[in-house]
Amino acid sequence: MSPISALPDAFLALSAACGKDPLRVQGPGGNTSIKVDRSLWIKASGTELADALDKPIFVEVDHAIAHAEAKGSGDGTCRAAIVDPTAGLRPSIETTFHALIPWRVVVHTHSVATIVHTIGPEGEKAAHEKLRGLPFVAVPYRKPGRPLTNVIAEAIDARTQIVLLGNHGLIVAGDSVEDVAELMDEVERRLEMPVIGRHAPASTEPPAGFRWLDDAALAKNARLFALATGGSYYPDHVVFLGPGLPKAPTEGAPVCLIENQGLAVRTDATDAQAAMAQCVSDVLTRLPEEWSPAAIGAEAEAELLNWDAEKYRQALAARDNEAS
Repeated sequence: MSPISALPDAFLALSAACGKDPLRVQGPGGNTSIKVDRSLWIKASGTELADALDKPIFVEVDHAIAHAEAKGSGDGTCRAAIVDPTAGLRPSIETTFHALIPWRVVVHTHSVATIVHTIGPEGEKAAHEKLRGLPFVAVPYRKPGRPLTNVIAEAIDARTQIVLLGNHGLIVAGDSVEDVAELMDEVERRLEMPVIGRHAPASTEPPAGFRWLDDAALAKNARLFALATGGSYYPDHVVFLGPGLPKAPTEGAPVCLIENQGLAVRTDATDAQAAMAQCVSDVLTRLPEEWSPAAIGAEAEAELLNWDAEKYRQALAARDNEAS
C-alpha cells in the first residue's frame, strides 16, 4: 500500500492546504503527522506539504520506538523507527515531538502570524491575551529536534492542543483532522496581523544575476532594514538563507537587502530560498513599531548551519528544484 492510499483523504488535504499557504508554510518547512494503529505517519524531511495529495511525502515509523526516542533513547532522529527503510525517506527532524504529543493528528506550521508574536516579549504578551480560553502553552526557542521536544514535554499536559514555539512557529493537535483544522483556523484568526506599509522596489535594475521581490519595505524602512540585516528570527531563515540578510551581493548567499532599493533574490535561487526570502518580509512587515524582536543569536545560528540533518534537507530542496 502506498503512503498516499494508506492515509485519510482529509489528512492529506489539510497537509496540502497548509503547504500551499505561504502565511502558514514556506517551501519544505512545517510537518504533519497522523497516528494509525501502531504507526506514526509523518512528513519526510526535505519534502513539501504542498505535494501531499500528489506525491508519497510521508514516511511510516513505529510509534512506540519514536516515542521512546522522544523520551531520550536512541539518537533522536527516529531513523531506527522507520518501518520500511527501502522507501528512501527520512522522518522529519521533528518526529520526536509528534510522537510525544498524545493526540492522533498533529500539524506544525511556520505560521507568519505566530512567528510575529513569538519573537519578542510584547508579541508573546499579546498572544496570551488573544488566545485566552484556548488550550495552549508557549515554549521558548530551542533547536529543532530533541531539544525542542524536551521543552515541549515540560510544558504540555493531556489537555494541551496548541503550542506556540518561540522564534519558530505553531503546533496544533487533536483527535480528528476536522478538529485540528478548525482550531488552527481559530488561532490564525486571533493572531492575524496586518501588513504595515508596502513599498515598491527601486526603479533601478537589481544587481546582476538577481531579481527584486515585489515588496521593498525591508529596504526602505530604516528600522526594518536594521532588523533584517542584524539577525535571524527563526530556524528556516538560517537554514536556507544564512544568518541575517547581507547588505550587498555576497558569494554563496541567495539574497541581499540593498538599502533604499529592495530585497533581491538570485535568479538561480531554489524555490525554497525564494519562499524564505518572502517570509522574512512577511514577518517583519507585520511587526508593530513598539514591539522589540529578539534574534535567535549567533550560537543558535551556528548550530543550525553545521547540522547534518539540515544539510540533508537543503540538498533535497535543491535537487527537487533542479528536477522541476
